[in-house]
Amino acid sequence: MTAPVFVVGHFDTAALAGDGRYVLDGPEGRHAVSVKRLRAGEDVVLTDGAGRWAHCVVLDTEGKDRLVVRMGPVTEEPEESPRITVVQALPKGDRGELAVETMTETGVDAVVPWAASRCITQWKGERGLKALAKWRATAREAGKQSRRVRFPEVADAASTKQVAALLAGADFAAVLHEEGSAPLATAGLPASGHIVLVVGPEGGVSPDELAAFAAAGAKPYRLGRSVLRTSTAGTAATALLLGRTGRWS
Repeated sequence: MTAPVFVVGHFDTAALAGDGRYVLDGPEGRHAVSVKRLRAGEDVVLTDGAGRWAHCVVLDTEGKDRLVVRMGPVTEEPEESPRITVVQALPKGDRGELAVETMTETGVDAVVPWAASRCITQWKGERGLKALAKWRATAREAGKQSRRVRFPEVADAASTKQVAALLAGADFAAVLHEEGSAPLATAGLPASGHIVLVVGPEGGVSPDELAAFAAAGAKPYRLGRSVLRTSTAGTAATALLLGRTGRWS
């Protein structure tokens, strides 16, 4: 079994004692000590969530929220290639967090919330800021759970114009659409660069949006015979792309 992952704000080597000891405290320390109940001799991984990480061995616990470890060398995991970004239309309720959670566990590199014209949910004002914070917290927790050391980026909510600009700069751009003439499973994919995939809302991508995305170079593709919900389509497509590009090999 792989070692559990805990997040540090940054790796401050000045905080290390002469023998390489490091103290994990705060909410992460509390989770390690009081929830995971880690004990001396067990392995853990500390990461900043941006690719830098260190293997550590638990030395002791102090109180309910301080984990004392001996930290190994800090290394950096390179970014994956091709990079996979999913533009996720805003679902209803907590289905947005579900989509972010499962895409993170699968291996997506970035998620862009999209306020599509047919989205019932709209992020505005304080409500929108809270929803975005939930998505980012979900990516962080799912990244830890799935033992990642480079968590997916969750961007600010994008307009259709901004999504089109993102698609225009991609090495492969696709829109999942039930009327797509070609299956995503047979699309020609780049060996490196940036793949951007658009997942529409439950009501579908509007004709105007499809036209804007087509002008940006994105083609419509279908996943299979069945129509998936917006909260699951991105995860299924990400898994397909990871397998086809060799990132799961």
